[in-house]
Parts: sequence; structure tokens; C-alpha cells
Amino acid sequence: MAKRLVILGAGESGCGAAVLAMAKGYDTFVSDYGTIKPNFKTELTQIGVQWESEKHTETKILNADLIIKSPGISDSTPIVRKLQNAGITIISEIEFAAQYTQAKLIGITGTNGKTTTTMLLHHLLQKGGINVGLGGNVGKSFARQVATETFDTYVLELSSFQLDGMINTRLNYGVLTNITPDHLDRYNGVLNKYIESKFRITQNQSAEDCFIYCDDDPLTLNNLKLNKGNGQLLAFSIHHEVQNGAFLNGKEIIVRLNTLNKEFIMPVNQLTISGKHNIYNSMAAAIVSNSYEIRKETIRQSFSDFTNVEHRMEWIARVKGVDFINDSKATNVNSAWFALESMETPVVWIVGGTDKGNDYSSLKKLVKQKVNVIVCMGLDNSKIHQAFGPDVDLIINTSSAEDAVKAAYSFSKKGDTVLLSPACASFDLFENYEDRGNQFKQHVRAL
Repeated sequence: MAKRLVILGAGESGCGAAVLAMAKGYDTFVSDYGTIKPNFKTELTQIGVQWESEKHTETKILNADLIIKSPGISDSTPIVRKLQNAGITIISEIEFAAQYTQAKLIGITGTNGKTTTTMLLHHLLQKGGINVGLGGNVGKSFARQVATETFDTYVLELSSFQLDGMINTRLNYGVLTNITPDHLDRYNGVLNKYIESKFRITQNQSAEDCFIYCDDDPLTLNNLKLNKGNGQLLAFSIHHEVQNGAFLNGKEIIVRLNTLNKEFIMPVNQLTISGKHNIYNSMAAAIVSNSYEIRKETIRQSFSDFTNVEHRMEWIARVKGVDFINDSKATNVNSAWFALESMETPVVWIVGGTDKGNDYSSLKKLVKQKVNVIVCMGLDNSKIHQAFGPDVDLIINTSSAEDAVKAAYSFSKKGDTVLLSPACASFDLFENYEDRGNQFKQHVRAL
């Protein structure tokens, strides 16, 4: 009799898992407490999967042999609690798919920079002739690709929630970009739980594998003891020379790997993505692409023609001398810090949304230096007023992307930059950060 597999959540991840589950002969059921998009309903029906939306029918879920849980569903939800109490194994789509592929797996996690690093590394490997897939938090579902395509390597962006659902997966390369407090609402306010989740990137690694991390990041360095694997340690730093990894020497990135008797050198001014944080992201990607022994000239060329991901420091338009930048993907304080730190003109800052237990104190110095006006875009903006009231000329409340864009434009001057870098999740007013970024772009273009 076929094993019963229940998938909670019917987005790209859940539906991709269903495609693979049907290909592998599971008795598959998909349940989503919210609505399911029409294209996913059609797909599930076409491949013969039973599904339900806007409810969880316990009798159809609690009889599962195995559960695949969407990373967006918290462990504290009632149905997940009941599954845990019943002792039913709960895994992520990544864990499920990994057992059905022999491909090399590169996992990239971190509070910030993981999407850019993932996209950049995928670009570098693809340009270098590697047959490589892109998945996890970006692109198509990993499980869907394992079911329908054949890649030799996958580059996977992994959130802490996806890592929490990984048990036996072995990553040939585990990249940890950095750790700052984020998603503490999902970890009961306990930073150490979040840090432990990030270090799951190393679990099951052998001596043939690599763990790549930032040697300038205090929370990573202070918790290296949480390293759960035996992979080679490869560090990257912009402050000091690194013997095995990558570092900044003046205006050049140097990659030096003990396994190769040669160095790779890349002038920073040839990178298409700017800012200190993107030097870190580029170093992490350069370490992996060099260990694949891709031609140096190909790597340099790939760095020079990479275009960054949508909603991450994305220049939209210049309207009467005012630049508009969409950084909607900045859903935490540290991301917003990097965005503000890279600004070289006076800023009108659009900020706010669903607060995830944010501490804004690290932004105060930058806000004093660079921001003239704050435009709040959220249902509750009280913490932003408290944090920055003394530091700026004006704080305005708005409750839609259209109002925020109009207010920011009206209070900007020629030579200013209007920066959408919310430092918060988007769920109070928008479907997700993409929806927030797209609405921002639409209203900027309508000015």
C-alpha cells in the first residue's frame, strides 16, 4: 500500500512537492488553510492529487505517514502541534526532494544577502558551463525540478524555516552569509534558536564538503561551535587576509583556496552590484565558482554582466531629478541598514509593515546622517515614530503604496533618493514583498 503523504501549503513549494510525490507513487493529499491560486488548483487536479483550500480537515491529515510543511507555516499552528503530538515526521520540500537526486547541492542561507548570492552563484556556474538548477526560496520548486528535469548541481536559497525541516540532507557546499536578529517572532524571541537553525546548513557535511562563512560576522564567529559537520572551513572577510577563502586587498577581491595552487583576483569596480554587503556576497559566490575550477576569465565576465534580483536595491526611475529605488526585499532591520549605508544622496525613506520584533537602534546613526523625511507604510507605525522622531525633520503616516509614493515625492527635492526599504514584513497591507515592490514600481511610474 502506498505511503500517505500530506502536504501543508499549496504554493510553489507545496505543489512542486506534490508533482514529485505523485511521480514516486505516494498517496498524496494537499491542504492549504488559505486560498490556492487558480494555476496551482489546475495543476493539482491534472496530476490527480486530492486537495482542499481554506481549511485543514484533521481526519485527512492526521492519518499521514509523512508531512511536508510549507516554510511559511509556523510550528505553533494548531494542526502542526497535533501532528507533532501524534509523532508524525514533518519535513521540508527540500528534505523530500534531496533524497531523489544525485546532484551536487549548494545551500545558501543567512539573514541577508542569500538571494543575491544564490542568483549570482547560479549565474556564475551557468556561464561556466555547469548544468545547474536554481531553487529553494527562489525560482522553481526544487522538488518540481527533481521530478521533471535533470541537473548536475543545484543552487538552493534556504531560509531558517526550510533548514528546520531538513534532517538527512547533505550539502556539498553550505554558505552562511551572516546572522542578525530576524524572524524572532517564529522563535519565541530566542535568538539562539534562530542561530541554531542557520547552522543546520552544516549538518551531515563530510570532509569532502565545504562550509563557507563570513569571518567579519560576530554572531557567526561566536557560534562556530554549533558547526554540525566536518566540511572544510572557508572564510571571507573585507577586513583582513584569509589563508583559505576570500578577502579584500585594497580594491581587489582575492580568492585563495588551499585545494588549488592559484589565486583569483577581481577588481571591485568591475562588479555590477554595489555596496559593502555585495562585496561579501560576491566573495561567497567567488569561492564556490573557483572551487568548481571555472575559467577565471569566465568568472570575471559573469561578475561584470550580472543583474541583481528584482526588489533588491532596484533602481526604478528618475522623476524631476529624484531617484526611486525599490528595496522591498529588505524585510528586516539589517537589510535596511545595508541599503541606507550605500546611499550617497539625501534620502526620503519609506519604511514600515509588519514588525517582527524589530530593534531600530542600529539604524539611528545612519538615519541622522542620511534621511530627511520618513514615510511610514504600515498599519501600526508607533515604533518607527518612537525610534526616529528626534532624528528627522518629518515623519508621515500612509496606508498604501500609492499614498506612500505620492507623499515621498511631494517631500523630496531634486538630487534626493526615495528609498523603499521597509525593514518589516509586508503582510499587513500586501500579499508579500514582491506585491509591495510591484505596487511601489507601478505608482512611481505613474508619477
